[in-house]
Amino acid sequence: MIIRELAATVVNELKQVFERLNEDEVEKFTQAIVDAKRVFLVGGGREGLSLRAFAMRLTHLGKIAHWIWDDTTPAIGERDLLVATSGGGNVPHIHHIVVESKKAGAKIAIVTGNPSRETPKLADLILMVPASVYRGGLNTVPSIQPMGCLFEQSLYIVFDLIVLILADKMKVSREEMEKRHRNVE
Repeated sequence: MIIRELAATVVNELKQVFERLNEDEVEKFTQAIVDAKRVFLVGGGREGLSLRAFAMRLTHLGKIAHWIWDDTTPAIGERDLLVATSGGGNVPHIHHIVVESKKAGAKIAIVTGNPSRETPKLADLILMVPASVYRGGLNTVPSIQPMGCLFEQSLYIVFDLIVLILADKMKVSREEMEKRHRNVE
């Protein structure tokens, strides 16, 4: 019985997060991806795992997507978009990558739970995911879960929802996406 009670609480937390997402921010975020020549992505820990899954789906949509720490990642520059997750808004190595990407002329999109911190202030656009984050958020949904679990779970789902929006905007069918899926498994 306890697992069902915990699940109901967590599902309710997620529901509150999605109810508070800003549609205008989502629209600007999705349009920035559509407009970008290439999309570069970076995030640490569990946030990074959610973002890597998103990078995979961007590739399936036909976007050129690169994970910053891959050995084959090229130089970033103008007409490129850096998507960085920074739940608390102040992760030093993420901040460094944002600074360097901005110097190189890339547009910066920060996905965060705390837009008032230093790194989000460098962004061209912010997608605020109002879920409890590790080391503090700003006006976020509280959670019974430890550290940034709610934020990380929310990211995974938000990015999957954004894929649906992008597929519609870009007029990409599921069949086209499947043709781009890795075929050497």
